[in-house]
Amino acid sequence: MDLNFNFVFKILIVFTVLPFAISQTEAPPPAADACNGVFVTYAFEEGSKIPPSDPANQAFRFESTLTVLNNGRDELKSWRVFVGFAHDEFLVSASNAVLADGTSLPASVGNGTVFAGFPMTDLKTAIETAGDLTQMQVQVKLVGTQFGVKPPAAPLPSNITLANDGFVCPRATKQGTNELQVCCTKDPKFKTNITVDEEFLPRQNGDLTIMYDVIRTFDSNYWSQVTIANHNSLGRLDNWQLSFDWMMDEFIHTMKGAYPSIVDSSDCLFGPQGTFYRDLDFANVLNCKRRPTIIDLPPTKFNDTTLGMIPSCCRNGTILPPTMDPSKSTSAFQMQVFKMPPNLNRSDLSPPQNWKISGRLNPDYKCGPPVRVSPSQFPDPSGLPSNTTAFASWQVVCNITQPKGASPRCCVSFSAYFNDSVVPCRTCACGCPTTNTGRTCSTTAPAILLPSEALLVPFENRTAMARAWADIKHLAVPNPMPCGDNCGVSINWHLFTDFNRGWSARITVFNWDETAFPDWFAAVQLDKAVPGFEKAFSFNGSTLSINGVNNTVFMQGLPGLNFLVGETDGANPKKDPRMPGKQQSVISFTKKFTPGINVAARDGFPTKVFFNGEECSLPTILPTSSSDRKGSAIIFSVLLAVLAFILMQQQ
Repeated sequence: MDLNFNFVFKILIVFTVLPFAISQTEAPPPAADACNGVFVTYAFEEGSKIPPSDPANQAFRFESTLTVLNNGRDELKSWRVFVGFAHDEFLVSASNAVLADGTSLPASVGNGTVFAGFPMTDLKTAIETAGDLTQMQVQVKLVGTQFGVKPPAAPLPSNITLANDGFVCPRATKQGTNELQVCCTKDPKFKTNITVDEEFLPRQNGDLTIMYDVIRTFDSNYWSQVTIANHNSLGRLDNWQLSFDWMMDEFIHTMKGAYPSIVDSSDCLFGPQGTFYRDLDFANVLNCKRRPTIIDLPPTKFNDTTLGMIPSCCRNGTILPPTMDPSKSTSAFQMQVFKMPPNLNRSDLSPPQNWKISGRLNPDYKCGPPVRVSPSQFPDPSGLPSNTTAFASWQVVCNITQPKGASPRCCVSFSAYFNDSVVPCRTCACGCPTTNTGRTCSTTAPAILLPSEALLVPFENRTAMARAWADIKHLAVPNPMPCGDNCGVSINWHLFTDFNRGWSARITVFNWDETAFPDWFAAVQLDKAVPGFEKAFSFNGSTLSINGVNNTVFMQGLPGLNFLVGETDGANPKKDPRMPGKQQSVISFTKKFTPGINVAARDGFPTKVFFNGEECSLPTILPTSSSDRKGSAIIFSVLLAVLAFILMQQQ
């Protein structure tokens, strides 16, 4: 009898306490009931002091929960939430979400960040799930470090808001001392071509897109095709490197069309993969890193039956802009991916996250999270007039960005026919020296004017020429001298001629790197002069409209001359400095279509210059013609006096 009583008593306790515990962890706050949209909350839970001790800027651990609840009528696809962190937060982990900009954790998020759902990317409605919170709501557990807010004070963000298009969010309100809440509703003014019944989100536009298509699938592994497509008129990649994070212990067994930068299966051999796949020969596995780096293959591997034979593969990592060659604006490869429990089902497919792609002297790209889109279609490999559909497809959109504090990798100098001095690249245009403890050069002193012949000499050999030129021109010389530009590529824009009906410029590209640039291109933005562009004599030149504005001249090497060699030794290496790779052309313009253009003052100099997609650093000043005009006036006065004297003698 006592045993039965104890058993019943325990059962009563379980059924009394368990619902309360469940409601504490899953039920939304009461304010959510009044929200007929997407309800977002950020709750600070606990914090503690962590070493080292620093009274001025003490570090504290924080644990918070971000909750996203869909109370609307429509499914919320690929949810994203902005959290305005404001205390120099360093995020260590986040459950059920990734950073939308592709950054891997741990990461600094002190300026705010956008979270994207993973693995639960879509939030269904209460109507279609009968109020099932497990399908309507996601909770993101955050753990990180913040500075300056001592517990029990709560380091709350400055704001939280839904980052999906088509929603209006008021400023988040504070609830108590440790929580922010906001209700975001549909924007009635937002127009979209997406219907509620569509299963997938439409494909997005971007400077660069990456498609992750599953083309074959089995219980324990699948084959995916990765296609990188360039859509930007000035975007480009050379020797591209692609990296991403496996989220569920996947690993790469085989690849075609590309290869890991490091072949290493040790993480599998000594990890859970080696325990599960006991009969698999890991000597044949290509890569088991959680974040592998993939590189393209050389053209010689295109016809390799084992590694190549993939359309658009094997180009040494070069992806050209579509304006140069549409057939070379994409790159593709395939890989065989092995999965781990509990995802051993041929329909259980998940793409890697946190994509990043970079190149050599190319723009910086920031990539968003993979978004499920309608399955891609490929030409049937048998040659039949039909298409083969992928089992599942995800799209990653990458856009060109300028990271805060990043330096350009190319620079521009200006010169003109009316001034024999060259305005060189700015001091530290592409970054200052990493070590300058001896103050051998000044990182703040402005670059000093140079003679034109100095452009052919490496910066470290220009000092004597620069000092001599300053002495001739009576220019001030800073002490210490300014540091170099540290740019791998420099471009000189020289205003060549200016007459009544037209004008011309000469552009010279210098390569100070040892590596050559095949299929190089340069683009020059001239705000007023481009309608008058006539011809580039030694380059293949054409005009290009950017965002609907015809203000850019696009130039590339002529066939057979499109290879910009690297820096090489001079004729006498013991005496001569190393010589840069160099290509040059004169460009002509007419004034017929640009009335009122002032070439010498400003309109003949570019406002932006790009090399291989990278925006170059421009000088802060233009060549001046004041001294030359003064000299011309003196010469003209002398000529008038001589002419008057001759006329008087004739009389």
